[in-house]
Amino acid sequence: MPQPENPIEDFRQALAATLRALGHEREADLGYTADKPGMSGAQARVPQPARNLPADQVAEARGWADAFALRQRHHDPKRHAADQPPAGLPRDIYNAVEQARIEAIGSRDMAGVAANLTRMTETRIKADPIARARTEAEVPLATALALMVRERLTGELPPAAAVPALAMVRAGIEAKAGGHLDELVARIGDQAAFNLSLRRVLSDLGLADDPGEEPEEDDSEQQDESDEESPGEGEDESDDEGGGCESDMETRAEESDEAGDEGATTQSEMDSDATSESEMGEEGEEGMTPWRPNQPLSDLPPDFDYKAYTDKFDETIGAEELCDPEELTRLRAYLDQQLVHLQGAVTKLANRLQRRLMAQQNRAWDFDQEEGQLDAARLSRIVANPMHALSYKIERDTTFRDTVVTLLIDNSGSMRGRPISIAAICADILARTLERCGVKVEILGFTTRAWKGGQSRERWLAEGRPAKPGRLNDLRHIVYKTADAPWRRARKNLGLMMREGLLKENIDGEALMWAHHRLIGRPEDRRILMVISDGAPVDDSTLSVNSGNYLERHLRQVIGWIEARSPVELIAIGIGHDVTRYYKSAVTIMDAEQLGGTMVEQLAQLFEEDKGPKKLARR
Repeated sequence: MPQPENPIEDFRQALAATLRALGHEREADLGYTADKPGMSGAQARVPQPARNLPADQVAEARGWADAFALRQRHHDPKRHAADQPPAGLPRDIYNAVEQARIEAIGSRDMAGVAANLTRMTETRIKADPIARARTEAEVPLATALALMVRERLTGELPPAAAVPALAMVRAGIEAKAGGHLDELVARIGDQAAFNLSLRRVLSDLGLADDPGEEPEEDDSEQQDESDEESPGEGEDESDDEGGGCESDMETRAEESDEAGDEGATTQSEMDSDATSESEMGEEGEEGMTPWRPNQPLSDLPPDFDYKAYTDKFDETIGAEELCDPEELTRLRAYLDQQLVHLQGAVTKLANRLQRRLMAQQNRAWDFDQEEGQLDAARLSRIVANPMHALSYKIERDTTFRDTVVTLLIDNSGSMRGRPISIAAICADILARTLERCGVKVEILGFTTRAWKGGQSRERWLAEGRPAKPGRLNDLRHIVYKTADAPWRRARKNLGLMMREGLLKENIDGEALMWAHHRLIGRPEDRRILMVISDGAPVDDSTLSVNSGNYLERHLRQVIGWIEARSPVELIAIGIGHDVTRYYKSAVTIMDAEQLGGTMVEQLAQLFEEDKGPKKLARR
């Protein structure tokens, strides 16, 4: 075939087409500049590469184009303008971190986009004051925070030019705002919730007032605006948003036509429905800020007679908040030592699962079609016989659906010893395996804060021992790994299961509702909840003042409700206890060492193409 006469023009056309496709904006246009890149309305300007198209300059131009496209697709300028802090450093940080969120969404979904954005970021940082900072006072806080958030959201290390300056301020920022920075990871897809957490980061740093809770109607109002806004609206919003920003990206791209990420809108709708009667408001179920785990009970049918005497002392907490980093490191090392002989066997099983999943994700082509993409491999037939018709190929859609798996592990005292150790290492290996296959994994644990009632029982006693008080203990629900957190960041957290004194009582029904409530708000097409337990729910304080089957009856009600009415696929593994009498899709193992193989086999069956979303048969 003849070589293109003007490679630079072909590159420009291809990049412009990519900008429109990635940004979902047909009217977007691309220009080139020798000055700073920017975007005004639907017109983007990226650096002009040399005519011989050096690879590094091409990657940089692509990175800027991808960043502008992602902003059109995943950024709502009206939401951004409504939530932004006053002008100055707080707004600079707000704009820089929002751009980091937008780019992280694209980086996590598309490897090519991630590579382009990485190259663009490296080039931009070289010209940023952060690369020249020699003292802590010289470090631009907006750039530093944006890079720290980018590292959390994508797992990518900051550019080498920024590492020395970040080292000067990282410890101070982490000490003041580390908790709310971690919260941003879970809220990446919901701009309103992300903004709320970001304003709390600013409050932690003393740059803004505590935002408190947003009005409940904000989500609905925002949804109405998103529904009503047509392409091209909101372009005037950006004139006042970009002042004082450290990065040129934040000052030039506020005129996005898109009303916001469609997935985030769906998430917002689901959150609004699930929490309309609760006090969670804009917290969202993915956040690490403690909230009341029994709140979903208000969504259950009226025949659910289960209740909690008080939920004031319940907590949902991240594993890293229950002990210091040094102890977590020691506990993780202890866990690895205890299970050296088992890890090899489970890893082999996990590799088998990975091969099965990757085989399902391989894409296929249908050849010799009358339309589609031109099949270059068959052009030789045209050369040999010019009368031969052109051949086309069509890529066959994969049947592997976007999936998230939640592992809910019983952290009760009866799991102490070998069962909890094996549960922890199997969860660790499965999370690593599924992450390689593009399947997100969340690891949760459930127990109580105290033996025999805790503060809930003390309040009940102080208030005269009312009859039939309901659940009478303080719940502790532990987040070992969020679905959006990379495995390597959560690996140490699983060592917490080895901590003496952690494992207490187990109230399975509410834990199941909590895990389900977190999972139902996820944007993935397919959601799987795997429960690992060694027995029926037990809490001496609750059972001593209610009927003997109070907790078990509630567990059956919750399971029945999920299996009959929820899109979540529920399976259970019982260790030494027959859980098939509770769950339709369940298996019981008598030896804890069977857990790894059983988990892999159950997940493999679920992912078989011919199984689809069906439930597993009872074993």
